[in-house]
Amino acid sequence: MNNPAASKPAAARPAVHKPAVHKHFHRIAWLAVALTLCVIVFGAFVRLSDAGLSCPDWPTCYGRAAWPKEVSEAAAHSASEIRPFETHKAWREQVHRHAAATLGLLVLILSLLAARKRKLGIAQILVASGFVAAGIPLYMHGYIAAALASAVIGELILLVAALRWSNDDLARAAAFTLMLIVFQALLGKWTVTMLLKPVIVMGHLLGGMTTLAMLSWMAWRATDRPIRIAGATAMRWWLIGAVFVVGVQIALGGWVSANYAALACGNDFPTCVGKWVPPTDFREGFVLWRGVGVDYEGGVLDGASRIAIQLAHRIMAIVVFAYLLALAVKLIRTPGLWLTGVVLAALTLIQVGLGIANVKLGLPLAVATLHNAGAALLLLLLVSLLARLRRPTE
Repeated sequence: MNNPAASKPAAARPAVHKPAVHKHFHRIAWLAVALTLCVIVFGAFVRLSDAGLSCPDWPTCYGRAAWPKEVSEAAAHSASEIRPFETHKAWREQVHRHAAATLGLLVLILSLLAARKRKLGIAQILVASGFVAAGIPLYMHGYIAAALASAVIGELILLVAALRWSNDDLARAAAFTLMLIVFQALLGKWTVTMLLKPVIVMGHLLGGMTTLAMLSWMAWRATDRPIRIAGATAMRWWLIGAVFVVGVQIALGGWVSANYAALACGNDFPTCVGKWVPPTDFREGFVLWRGVGVDYEGGVLDGASRIAIQLAHRIMAIVVFAYLLALAVKLIRTPGLWLTGVVLAALTLIQVGLGIANVKLGLPLAVATLHNAGAALLLLLLVSLLARLRRPTE
């Protein structure tokens, strides 16, 4: 007896397109996704435990590749004149740097694998990486301008390559991600050298989240496990909107943290300092660029400015909460996506609960770190679904 499915014309079946990537690309990409998530969460732990300036030099820590074990070891280096050595903090900052460097190596490998079939593709990636790497010893020996120029040249080579390449084998996305990792390293350096300048700290957080999004998108594309639904186009726009509002809220959260405004309202919620309409100064609170050479550890803004930042984060949280719950309901009602909708709703509720707990409990380190992890997981879920969604005939 004939099988009707087997006799179905090939042209009537949905075409399956898999990016022409290396057979191990997806495995390395998923490893990079996992490491990025760890780097983001551990970076939040470092920042929230006030260890961001515990190694005042870069990329070493008091002149060491790891970190000094005793105060006497750190005292021999000139960095000890900038900031006294604290053993319990220095290891956190330097472990975070090494984890980020390992992530950079993984992204470099992904870029080489993706560019291997391009004309001079591997050469372009290696030359660009060479310029970036050359900037590190130049910086350490005091040639600041030359180090920056070397990094910029490397970034430009990657940019030209990415713009020339298509994305059939994820070469363009991998090159852009490598560019992002290099810029992240610069932001990490500037976080230390510019003494926790808020716009740099916020940019560093956004860069980490963007890296997570790029790597997860590439990992799913290389894995090629699409979800096919009839309303894929409309759902994509919903997801793009969700990524946007979550991205704005992450930026505001970074601005709250960078300006030490998490407890600007005291332990009051939903009121602020006991009032529904507290004194605010939004204009001063959202000045992005201030003077160079100012030590921003502990914050420099007055109470009204910090309250304005905290209230902006709370108001945007209402917008994100409503949007994500609406999206979750839409996903639950879509055949094949109900479980994703349930997970999205649960993550959203947990994230809101963690935000409220931060205020009511006085910003415990564990809760604040989990709040940052929750934002990363929300973004990961949304980007993952966006990368997998297809129309039935796509």
